Amino acid sequence: MTRFFRPLCLLIIVSFFFPLPGQAADAKSPNFIIVYCDDQGYQDLGCFGSPNIKTPHVDQLASEGIRFTDFYSAYCVCSASRASLLTGCYQPRISMRGVLGPHSEKSVDEFRGMLHPDEVTIADMLKSQGYATAMVGKWHVGDSPETLPTAQGFDSYFGIPYSND
Repeated sequence: MTRFFRPLCLLIIVSFFFPLPGQAADAKSPNFIIVYCDDQGYQDLGCFGSPNIKTPHVDQLASEGIRFTDFYSAYCVCSASRASLLTGCYQPRISMRGVLGPHSEKSVDEFRGMLHPDEVTIADMLKSQGYATAMVGKWHVGDSPETLPTAQGFDSYFGIPYSND
């Protein structure tokens, strides 16, 4: 039942932001970028009041778009919180144990500890709505070919599969 429940919840969430077929829609769907940073403080960007750190390009994005000021991470470390953001699931549901290292060991179910290829991601949901998707930067939820971004719904990927190597 959970295999059907989670995609349904993601579809409902996505439908609040993007019109489904048959709904009145704007002539163009909005573009958006999710910037997900590890170890960034609230005042580490100019648009949030940093007097010392200059971030003119991020500041411009913030001034021309929508800026969300409250966000809670699903877990306290990068791999698990990234996997939760991608799938909309808490990390125990997707067997993400914490921080993945290079060439993480596979266990009994083959992908335990990595983002399983069968998980529905935000990229999968966006592609079903006609969006082009890309992932740039640190992936950090699996480094085997079937767990990399282009196998998880992203059209293109430029980055590293993990850090601290």
